[in-house]
Amino acid sequence: MKIHTRYGLSQRGVTLVELTVVIFVILSIMGATMYFAGNIGEWSKGKKAAAALREVFVAQRSYLADNPRQQVASITGNDLIQYLPSGGSLLPRVEDLNGNSLSYDVTKSPPVLTELSGVVYDPSGSPTDSLWDVGE
Repeated sequence: MKIHTRYGLSQRGVTLVELTVVIFVILSIMGATMYFAGNIGEWSKGKKAAAALREVFVAQRSYLADNPRQQVASITGNDLIQYLPSGGSLLPRVEDLNGNSLSYDVTKSPPVLTELSGVVYDPSGSPTDSLWDVGE
């Protein structure tokens, strides 16, 4: 059976332009998904770091409540271990975005994460965003 249209026989199928547009749209969606999936990993590390810092901050506050004459500048990580809410025997381990281990500077209130060189580590750039910091 032949289907006639105004201009003659109907065309069945897709053109090369239509196929190219569909492939471009699919690749664009896949690229955006991969980009955002990479950022989710960074966000997850920041969230874990913020949770660990909050735990150390709670331990610091509890320690200072039990030792009111103690100066914040003289606190060590070992002083805080028994005050950790999780009951751990070590301060929680935190890694930067490249997988390098970070340490805590508990001589500041709230505590901050530092690189091995002693530089404060906060790739978010904001001390109040609750990501990579306690967020006051």
